[in-house]
Amino acid sequence: MNKERERLLANVSGPHGWKHWGPYLSERQWGTVREDYSADGTAWEYFPHDHARSRAYRWGEDGIAGVSDEEQLVCLSLGLWNGRDPILKERLFGLTNAEGNHGEDVKEQYFYLDATPTHSYLKMLYKYPQRAYPYADLVDENARRGAAAPEYELLDTGVFAEDRYFDVFIEYAQVEPGDLLMKITAWNRGPDAASLHVIPQLVLRNTWSWEPGTIKPSLRSVDDTAIAIEPDLGMSRLYVDGNAQLLFTENESNAERLWSSGRAGYVKDGFHDYIVGSRRDRVNPAKTGTKAAAWFQEIIPSGGRIELRLRLSRRCQAAPFDDFDQALSLRRIEADEFYADLQKDMVSADERAVQRQAFAGMIWNKQFYQLDIPRWLKGDPGQSPPPEARKRGRNSEWKNLNNADIVSMPDKWEYPWYASWDLAFHCIPFALIDAEFAKHQLVLLTREWYMRPNGQLPAYEWAFSDVNPPVHGWAAWRVYQIDRKQNGGKGDLEFLERVFHKLMLNFTWWVNQKDNAGRNIFQGGFLGLDNIGVFDRSSRLPTGGYINQSDGTSWMAMYALNLMRIALELAEHNHVYEDIASKFFEHFLNIAEAMSSMYDDDVGLWDDRDKFFYDVLNLPDDVRVRLRIRSMVGLIPLFAVETLEPELLERLPGFRKRLEWFLAHRPDLASLVSYWQSPGRGERRLLSLLRGHRMKKLLQRMLDESEFLSDYGIRAMSRAHLEHPYVLRVDGADLTVRYVPAESDSRQFGGNSNWRGPIWFPVNFLIIESLQKFHHYYGNDFKVECPTGSGKYLTIEEVATELSHRLSRIFLKNAGGERPVLRQYPQLQTDPHYRDYIPFYEFFDGDNGRGAGASHQTGWTGLIAKLLMPRAND
Repeated sequence: MNKERERLLANVSGPHGWKHWGPYLSERQWGTVREDYSADGTAWEYFPHDHARSRAYRWGEDGIAGVSDEEQLVCLSLGLWNGRDPILKERLFGLTNAEGNHGEDVKEQYFYLDATPTHSYLKMLYKYPQRAYPYADLVDENARRGAAAPEYELLDTGVFAEDRYFDVFIEYAQVEPGDLLMKITAWNRGPDAASLHVIPQLVLRNTWSWEPGTIKPSLRSVDDTAIAIEPDLGMSRLYVDGNAQLLFTENESNAERLWSSGRAGYVKDGFHDYIVGSRRDRVNPAKTGTKAAAWFQEIIPSGGRIELRLRLSRRCQAAPFDDFDQALSLRRIEADEFYADLQKDMVSADERAVQRQAFAGMIWNKQFYQLDIPRWLKGDPGQSPPPEARKRGRNSEWKNLNNADIVSMPDKWEYPWYASWDLAFHCIPFALIDAEFAKHQLVLLTREWYMRPNGQLPAYEWAFSDVNPPVHGWAAWRVYQIDRKQNGGKGDLEFLERVFHKLMLNFTWWVNQKDNAGRNIFQGGFLGLDNIGVFDRSSRLPTGGYINQSDGTSWMAMYALNLMRIALELAEHNHVYEDIASKFFEHFLNIAEAMSSMYDDDVGLWDDRDKFFYDVLNLPDDVRVRLRIRSMVGLIPLFAVETLEPELLERLPGFRKRLEWFLAHRPDLASLVSYWQSPGRGERRLLSLLRGHRMKKLLQRMLDESEFLSDYGIRAMSRAHLEHPYVLRVDGADLTVRYVPAESDSRQFGGNSNWRGPIWFPVNFLIIESLQKFHHYYGNDFKVECPTGSGKYLTIEEVATELSHRLSRIFLKNAGGERPVLRQYPQLQTDPHYRDYIPFYEFFDGDNGRGAGASHQTGWTGLIAKLLMPRAND
């Protein structure tokens, strides 16, 4: 039992718990929906980056390498200045959706390097140029580029030429809860000595400007070596080691700069004006305020480094730095021990390093997320009322939503808000290192301040009413299984039962809202697949009518099986759940029947000619058209699979009796249930949308390297559509879908939205798990050709393993020492200051594996941590 595991098992919550402090600051609070008080919902334009340094946020804070308490009342982050930038570097810069040729995009170089799940130790790296940061160049050049051109990144600007940059490492360690060490180590990688201003910042989140009469806290200088926090906000002092000037201002908006009203005084951008603009009147000489900084001015020789130390503590420390180095070293050692135990069966050092950085990215992407929709719609008493149109605009139907929690984010810059189906996938790798947090996240999403009373789950901040795939039953079951195995076979039934009841409400919402004709065929909408088809499936179709969705229906079949399996687990302890399991068993069979033969005129989801599932367009004149796009929507039927062991059925006679009644009295539905006589095991049952013949045909297409199978996983769209695009003629115009391996060439759904060919980890992960279940039923005698046409036959388990290896290949060094994820920049492959820092992108080029989209979406791409784990240990 290592020390970090002991801390996790203690699971102390509140101010005395290890998780009370964590990496909870957003990387970007500006440009978010929650900070948007415009009439037309133009969040990026209403609160742009140019305002961020001068304007107080309403709902949260952001900062570089930021940490805070779990209510984000006290925030600690990093500021930098190289003496040349026009702006003090207090937060990460990037392009808005309209500015980027592929949508929003952070334009920085930073890496999450290490973290423990209790936040006892955290480490990240920010690469800061020594030249002036090229803000205008990035905006202007990306504006010149069209959708067919690559993104213009910070590395393309030449600002890092001759290695003229600083590697700034930020480490945090908790001596005990409420006693936080911060160490900043800055290396000069350039050929000459260079000046660097390091400005750690202590910020009190502005909670006082919105409600008249709210008490305003304060910071003040103590002997010019420490900053006191008053009143008690859980911390007492920030101690500063070394020669630094303490600066103070207010975390208030600069109305003079923003709106040409009033006098600036001591405001949020005071440090920028003081350090960059030499405005001595912009910091408070009384050394008090709600935003404070320690200003270090250093000259770092070529190849040299500086080390700076700070300590934030709830208790007054007589000698705050005497035990600093020893305590920090101990937490590093404990982090190593934690991961050594976790990875004891992993042979490859490279795999261990990639997995550890994936876990670090998961942990660093936690964020305090606050949004009270009723208050957001109505406005604050201390501010001007929002436009009247707001009451009927974005998210106005979500009046139950009142969030103020620590939530796992997809990417704290590009997606600094939770997305419900992303979050479900996040919980799988989290379960390996912190099952309690994973369970908490799944329960949290179903709580009454998230889920609507009718059972709908919030999708994401830009449109809570959009519909994400219902993967939460699967995630709850998998987290339960992983946690049970880690606990020696003892499962958390309280968690499983608690989340199960809420998911039944959500399942019912789907049945009532997304089955247009009551035929057990579902519509759903875009379901997270954005540009996968010829239409934006969440919007009104230009043809009229609606789309019967292969993916939407398959997700619901999968959901029914997930809830059935959870009910069976609960039924072993309370037989009442046998009836509920029977309900979901029957519902699955009805969906399976509908998918198999939806209409008498044979315009169903399964196309027997192509041996593939397609969406079906239902036109107003009762004409139905198969949308023959070979894409992920046709592979998602693989996900609806479950095996039932004979021993389980023996322990649940009520459910077994109902199942056998169906087998005997409903031969039309019984044909959808297979069983296999296995000596010594009795009858193992398989529930699936695919019997052997259809599954083989579907796998034949999926494992074809000229279609779906890439060297790096399964593409989201068949590569056959590169030469043979799908074309649908509507009102005299041709609507075309063509295979695109990486960034989107269409802004149909959003600037950076693209499922037309890239490799996405979440659906690849579900393909792998589904194949493992099929193998559990069929065994080693059932083999398929992989790759198609190769003459090489593998068991389904071996196919799953092959896909896992191809996905892992994206990040791991190949025989030449290169990582495909970095393929866009060959010079990084051998650079010792880059080659082992792993970016976990949103998706990956379907042809060469390079990273694309959001560059820090360790969220669902963090599934690589699970794939790298030996299966015996999952």
